[in-house]
Amino acid sequence: MASSPKLIDQRLGSLDAYRGITMFLLVAESALIYRALLDLFSEGSLGFLFFLQFTHHPWNGLRFWDLIQPFFMFIVGVAMPFSLNKRLSKQGDRSKVTRHIVKRCLLLFLFGTGLHCVYADAMVFELWNVLTQLSFTILLTYFLIRQPFKIQLAISIGLLVLTEIMYRLYDPASPFVKGENFGSFTDLLLMGKLSGGGWVAINCIPTAAHTLWGAMCGNALLLHQSSSKKIIKYFVLAGMSALLIGYGLDWTGITPIIKRISTSAFVFASGGWAILALAFFYWLIDVKKVKGWTFFFVIVGMNPIFIYLFAQILGHDWLTGFVRIFNYGILGAIGLQENVLELINAVFTLAIMWYLCYFLYRKKLFFKI
Repeated sequence: MASSPKLIDQRLGSLDAYRGITMFLLVAESALIYRALLDLFSEGSLGFLFFLQFTHHPWNGLRFWDLIQPFFMFIVGVAMPFSLNKRLSKQGDRSKVTRHIVKRCLLLFLFGTGLHCVYADAMVFELWNVLTQLSFTILLTYFLIRQPFKIQLAISIGLLVLTEIMYRLYDPASPFVKGENFGSFTDLLLMGKLSGGGWVAINCIPTAAHTLWGAMCGNALLLHQSSSKKIIKYFVLAGMSALLIGYGLDWTGITPIIKRISTSAFVFASGGWAILALAFFYWLIDVKKVKGWTFFFVIVGMNPIFIYLFAQILGHDWLTGFVRIFNYGILGAIGLQENVLELINAVFTLAIMWYLCYFLYRKKLFFKI
């Protein structure tokens, strides 16, 4: 990886905004915004159908909310060449950087498994959290990040081919049945249990392609920012090609798009959307310089791991309950409907978490691992 002082000190406004919007959407879920909006609209209404996009698809299909985790993992990959280049320029010792990455991945793994203990209110061993998955995808991407583009692409495709082979060898007749597939089989071996929603731990293998594709895009941005038009063109072509492959596999019946087990069709389709989103933000913010609107979101993305953990551990239950005491006590007394009170409660909870990010930003407090 080439070291360039000019690029080391330069931040990509598009990457900061992309990360911030993704984190804001995740925090909004913990504030129960989407659930409140779904309750506010009646089933079958346009509003209900719109906000239904903010829930995961039950199995075969793709909704907007199914893209958030791929976006998150892809963004981490995009940022890696920048952060590693900066760290190498300061330390000059790759072995120290390697130790830092290994330590970081271990902490992410512990955070991810620890969150499941919080969810269950007991000591459990479960590997379905995004941080647990990310600990694997970051480590794999790190050891491949200096490889040539063709090698990285070949390995990412190989991960998806491996996924196809494992599922199809396990059950050639019906490889993608919920709770009866190869991923569920490995969960029983690893944890002795199945996820209630059909999630599987070996999703970390195919979704590693998201982080690796992100790093490939990040390397292109790091080394060729002077050719912004060419980069955008390549990103659009790559994104459209991935969408064509992903949706094509689904529409032809070869491999369905299933987020919960991260089929190859899902990885291609969601990865295509992730690359196109990066192309759009890069064009709008870094090329066209339309960036005044991004500050609101950027500060949320400045402490991504912290605000994610805070939202998952405290925001979802304690903070929403704390706000509900005063919300229902004051606004409930004037006779507002239950679903309106729930929406107001969610908005105030989200506002508090946003202000926490703003406070940390103003104090220049950034939690890193």
